[in-house]
Amino acid sequence: MPPTSLSSPGASASSSTAAESLRNSRILASKLYLDVPASKVPLVYSSSYNIAFFGIEKLFKLLPVNGVNDFDIVGDYLNLLFHENWHPFDSSKWGRICQFLIKEGYLVMNKTVEPLEASEEDLLVVHSETYLSSLKSSLTVATITELAPVAMLPNCILQKKVLHPFRMQVGGSIVAAKLAKERGWAINIGGGFHHCSAEKGGGFCAYADISLCIHFAFVRLNITRVMIIDLDAHQGNGHEIDFSNDSVFLPLSICSSA
Repeated sequence: MPPTSLSSPGASASSSTAAESLRNSRILASKLYLDVPASKVPLVYSSSYNIAFFGIEKLFKLLPVNGVNDFDIVGDYLNLLFHENWHPFDSSKWGRICQFLIKEGYLVMNKTVEPLEASEEDLLVVHSETYLSSLKSSLTVATITELAPVAMLPNCILQKKVLHPFRMQVGGSIVAAKLAKERGWAINIGGGFHHCSAEKGGGFCAYADISLCIHFAFVRLNITRVMIIDLDAHQGNGHEIDFSNDSVFLPLSICSSA
C-alpha cells in the first residue's frame, strides 16, 4: 500500500481543478470591473494612489548593488551615508503626472475613472494567504519598498498609508484592462508592479497587478493570449515568474543594461 503522504496523479489533477475553480469564482464575484460612463476618458487615477506621510516622499530610495531581489535592508541602511547607489524617491509621482496633464490642457480631472480598491478576495486570485499575511510585518513592507525607515513604523500605519494606495492601483490596473478592451486603449496612471510575483514582492511592488490583470482578462474578457511590453529601466521579473510555463503569455522587456 503506498504511503499516505503521496498523492496520485488523479488527486493532483483534482486539486488543481478545484484551485482553478476557486480562482474563477473569485474573479467572477469581483466588483473591480466597473461600468464606466461613456463620458469618462479611459484614464484611471485616484488621489489615493499617492504615498505621502511623515516625509516619506522626501526620502532617498536606496538601490541594491546586486539587483532588486538582493536588497539588504539592514546592511544598506547602515551604509546609507557611504553608499553611492541611490536616487531621489518620489512616492507622489502619480498625482504629479495628472497635475501636469491638467496644466497642459490635456486632461480634465472629473473625466478620469476612479477605481475601487482591490479586496483580499481579489488579491487571492494570484497571491496566497501566506504571502498576504506576510505584509502584516513592517519589516516585510520595508524590504519590498526598499525604504529602511519604514521597518520602524507600526504596521497599521503602513496598511493605510502604503498598502492601501498599492491596492487602489491594483484596482486601477484591472479596470484599465477592461476599458482597453471596450475602448481600444486605456491608461492606469499607477500600477505596473512588475517586480511582484504571486509569492514575493520587491522593488516597490507589493501586489502582482499584472498577473491579476491577465487572470481577470482570461475569465471576464475572453482573452486567450497576452503580450506584456515592459519599457522600465529594470526587467520585470514578477509576471515572468508567474507565467514562466504558460505558452499563452509573451513578455517583451526593453530595459537598461546598466
